[in-house]
Amino acid sequence: MTDYANPDVLVSTDWVAAHLNDPNVRLVESNEDVLLYSTGHIPGAIHIDWQSDLNDPTVRDYISAEKFASLMSRHGITPDTTVVFYGDKNNWWATYAFWVFQLFGHTNAKVMNGGRMKWVEEKRDLTTETPTYTASNYSTPTRDDSKIRAYREDVLQHIAAKKPLVDVRSPGEYKGELLHMPSYPQEGAIRGGHIPGAKNVPWARAANADGTFKSVEELKAIYEDEIGLKPGDDVVAYCRIGERSSHTWFVLSYLLGYPQVRNYDGSWTEWGNAVRLPIEK
Repeated sequence: MTDYANPDVLVSTDWVAAHLNDPNVRLVESNEDVLLYSTGHIPGAIHIDWQSDLNDPTVRDYISAEKFASLMSRHGITPDTTVVFYGDKNNWWATYAFWVFQLFGHTNAKVMNGGRMKWVEEKRDLTTETPTYTASNYSTPTRDDSKIRAYREDVLQHIAAKKPLVDVRSPGEYKGELLHMPSYPQEGAIRGGHIPGAKNVPWARAANADGTFKSVEELKAIYEDEIGLKPGDDVVAYCRIGERSSHTWFVLSYLLGYPQVRNYDGSWTEWGNAVRLPIEK
């Protein structure tokens, strides 16, 4: 992992095992399958549900800075706590939670390479016990969406400037044949297709079979050799609701070190339903 642009953002399963009782570390499990945590998780890990914990219940947006501070305080997390994310599906939702934490400035955060699958396959300890921690006093942060989040208007400007867009969905979604991944309910958008000018690189191509991230050389071959990205590019990634694209955002930003990468979390459920927005197939 030392070849990555920011190797410290990743930790191994060995590192996590050695820090299970470290009071300055808080493990966070975040999954697509929200019931998976209750079947067994890494000892001491808390569960953060992407929908009920991180999303506002009435506005399609993330929780307020005040609610984020309350969430952190409830789990005994301080700004100095090292938060380590992991989850199912190649850390798909773990990187999404990581991305949301960055909106609130909690930069003391890492991802366990290989995620839940690697931990389980190594036959490491799991527990069904839900931990409790003494509440902390987490000051209300300032949420800053400007650097790592793109809105619809930003994407329109991006298209006009002919800057690179990465569509991380499945090829069928990109071509307009599907509205969601294969084997999922085909819902969420009226129209199929992709944002004009976007190149397609399915998010999971960045991961190995064991859930770990591919090497720098392999990642560069995918994103630079295949679709022509350059490290100085201003890049916007998107998917259907912004969760798969957060994985690609993580790869480009932290593993390859691209300085200007934003996640368009409105993604296809916004773009494919919006009036007067152009699409390609």
